[in-house]
Amino acid sequence: MPDLDKALQDRRAQALYRSRRIVEGPQQPQMRIDGREVVSFCSNDYLGLANHPKVVAAFRQAAETCGVGSGAAHLINGHNRYHHQLEAALAAFVGAPRALLFSTGYMANLGIVQALMTRGDAIYADRLNHASLLDGARLSGARLRRYPHGDVAALTAMLERCSARNRLIMSDGVFSMDGDIAPLPALIRLATATDAWLLIDDAHGFGLLGDDGRGTLSLHRTAPNDKLILMGTLGKAAGVAGAFVAGSENLIEYLIQTARTYIFTTAMPAANAAATLASLELIRNEPERRARLHEHIEYFRRQARQAGVPLLPSDTAIQGIPCGENAAAVQLGQQLWERGYLVTPIRPPTVPPGTARLRLTLSAAHRREQIDGVIAALAEALDTQR
Repeated sequence: MPDLDKALQDRRAQALYRSRRIVEGPQQPQMRIDGREVVSFCSNDYLGLANHPKVVAAFRQAAETCGVGSGAAHLINGHNRYHHQLEAALAAFVGAPRALLFSTGYMANLGIVQALMTRGDAIYADRLNHASLLDGARLSGARLRRYPHGDVAALTAMLERCSARNRLIMSDGVFSMDGDIAPLPALIRLATATDAWLLIDDAHGFGLLGDDGRGTLSLHRTAPNDKLILMGTLGKAAGVAGAFVAGSENLIEYLIQTARTYIFTTAMPAANAAATLASLELIRNEPERRARLHEHIEYFRRQARQAGVPLLPSDTAIQGIPCGENAAAVQLGQQLWERGYLVTPIRPPTVPPGTARLRLTLSAAHRREQIDGVIAALAEALDTQR
């Protein structure tokens, strides 16, 4: 058994200790957190839908007719008509034969990998993939190999040496801590050539990229198919909660029968599904939200460079400010907090040692003056560290 007191002391000494802040009120840029008014730049509510009146109204109406709990797993009696409608709407939106709802993106990834892979199989994962993909691989019992970030040539060489018949390539669509986009065309070609499964975790691309916000696959006029699997989350751009897997008819039926994180958990509340149907309509019918967000991204990067704020390369809403050491990231985050801005420091094991950073996320709901304000605060805080 670990010495808990020593483990916690060690985390504090290494600037790895994390604390929760208490939010009062809805998710939006201007928030009351820990009793003070701040502007948040660390939410995944990219399109500003988490508190949208139509989404809230859909949730409330469904809760009044269906209650607030599903009461059982989907395969018992928890599968409501709103769940069924949302699965059909998501499949149509991303151009897949079918889709399947999960309670969270973490559970979706664990469920997919555990269902498809087992001992004797081989999994190839980008080194910067989300932890849920890594944990799914470990739980499956398959042999896990991690290839250098975005390096398709290295992945190709690894696959050429692979003797396993059942192989799975896994990659984030948009990498959650760096904000860059996976080399999807090359990954798709390689998966096809080697008859491997390809799983794309599009948590940070769904609702934002491609035609009508259909995601990173849509950027390349591609949709889920027999061995191309898409996982998307519903608590980021869609502003609600949950996740879905999209793919072939057989894949979805197989997951219903075998994915343990689907079979053995209570279904998400039907009101969540109803609210997501409303947010999906907003994503489809209000392209100006995505346009505004992309304008914010371009503006932020341009102004930050002019102010001397270092940035990781990214054309998405995720913008990294490299700090290197853990203590430097914590100090910079605290200095911003004291200036009225919440930007969370990201440290190992979320990112590799020596690459701590602030992870700033932009939303369509931010105002230009809020972006100017956080850039000025960053520049001032960084000057005090130099």
